[in-house]
Amino acid sequence: MPTFDLDPDGCYVGRVWRPGIGPVIVNVRGESVVDISNAPVLTMHDLLELSDTVRYVRNIKGDEICDIATLESNSVLAGENLDDPHCLAPCDLQAIKACGVTFVRSMLERVIEERAGGDPERANEVRSQISELIGGALVDLSPGSERARSVKELLIKEGMWSQYLEVGIGPDAEIFTKAQPMSAVGWGAKVGLHPESLWNNPEPEMVLAINSRGETVGATLGNDVNLRDFEGRSALLLGKAKDNNASASIGPFIRLLDTKFTMQNVRDCEITLSVIGDDGFSLEASCLMNEISRDPLDLVAQTIGDFHQYPDGVMLYLGTMFAPVQDRGSPGDGFTHKVGDVVSISTPAIGKLTNRVDLSTNCRPWSFGTAALMRSLANRTLS
Repeated sequence: MPTFDLDPDGCYVGRVWRPGIGPVIVNVRGESVVDISNAPVLTMHDLLELSDTVRYVRNIKGDEICDIATLESNSVLAGENLDDPHCLAPCDLQAIKACGVTFVRSMLERVIEERAGGDPERANEVRSQISELIGGALVDLSPGSERARSVKELLIKEGMWSQYLEVGIGPDAEIFTKAQPMSAVGWGAKVGLHPESLWNNPEPEMVLAINSRGETVGATLGNDVNLRDFEGRSALLLGKAKDNNASASIGPFIRLLDTKFTMQNVRDCEITLSVIGDDGFSLEASCLMNEISRDPLDLVAQTIGDFHQYPDGVMLYLGTMFAPVQDRGSPGDGFTHKVGDVVSISTPAIGKLTNRVDLSTNCRPWSFGTAALMRSLANRTLS
């Protein structure tokens, strides 16, 4: 059975659905899952806004909901049964943003999608051309540097410039809205593909939890489910390629930053992706966060500041190195998801996020939004 694979030294907070109550904030304490919702800290937004979130979590008394094994069992690859406590995405009111092309390998794949016009059959040919012409030129390149500007001029002369290279090696990062607040799914839920997509992939990423002051309070994992054919046809289809029902997965919990888990630990993480299909297909790969081309805190600074406020905080996907190219069918077909794939994203410092792939039209419709949360909180505080 899939598990959360949590680090026993971690200070973890998350959200759990409690039947008859609604979403509650929880802390994992050993083998126990404890409801720490207590006025005025009733949302994840409230918790991350505190001046010392870790101290608050470690000192507040709570109500034990269940043990960790029961929560895993209730949540495992289902997310459909509302009669038992189960995992939700560990964020609520926060904006859900994502960074694009922050790793060289995934940046080249974006260029390949663009050049192939979203056609997976042309991707191998284009991949060879692109790698031969520009692959080596981008290694160890610092975005926005003088060397980056020189490489840009060279690529323009060669007729190889791309909008993806602009945000990959230029001074400004690509930061976009991945999903609406309250729409992300959690550990064990289905993740959704648009039914018209024929070329798509998981994007395993580190996700930072940031409060309204721009302070990074914790980190978790995310699957930025991506439709390569849609975005490859036109970058203006980014919204349709990225934001569909159940296309943003986050979890299992937020590990809060403390003396045992710092931003340097985030930078040093190795993230592993596993895909197991009902057809017998399997894929496993890993990447190092220290290969990211922009420092995580630089990406935070480009997201929130005097130029753009987020009063409810931000969950920020940091981008992926992964764009799987392993053939799944005939040689040259490359990778695309099939319904039933089980996707796991893991790193020892945080845990493991596991979901099953389905069409977005078959995933549970998103119905519990901000208004529903406000009603739930009102019923609790007035009862």
